[in-house]
Amino acid sequence: MKITKTKIEGLLIIEPDVFGDERGFFVETYNKERYQKDGIEPEFVQDNLSKSTKGVLRGLHMQKEPYAQGKLVQVITGAVLDVAVDARPNSPTYGQWESVELTEENKKQFWIPAGFLHGFITLKDDTIFNYKCTNLYNPESEVGIAWNDKDLNVDWQLDKYEIDKPIISEKDKKGVSFKSLIT
Repeated sequence: MKITKTKIEGLLIIEPDVFGDERGFFVETYNKERYQKDGIEPEFVQDNLSKSTKGVLRGLHMQKEPYAQGKLVQVITGAVLDVAVDARPNSPTYGQWESVELTEENKKQFWIPAGFLHGFITLKDDTIFNYKCTNLYNPESEVGIAWNDKDLNVDWQLDKYEIDKPIISEKDKKGVSFKSLIT
């Protein structure tokens, strides 16, 4: 397993060992002991799975304390551009974001600790996306920030991925500005 640190403390890109041959492949997607050895020590309490067509943008979401969630995310089939925004008020990288392309081919995972906004845009039809979460979903503590917030200026790379206009849920269309975030 290879772990790459990002410019934002705590965000990690994980490349699990993949064993493949003419029959297919095998990959261990989580092993508590191995992940703890590499400094990833959450207790996962909920798994989520979503399926989306190309161009669906989900996010940017987070839950406030005491319901904040860390997430270990990966693509099962298809591809996404995954984005995490540092929303930890005392962090030196507060308001900065990182993105990583997660695909069924590269089998990368993204570890997003509690205190980060999270979102993704699907790059292929029938993309299946998996989240392992460290806290249960709590709708009263959920915060939604506009995906196109001008202060964050996240580069969703729409031109690169030939997406004219992202498909946004009604809920996500009501996202507020990052400046209004009170944690």
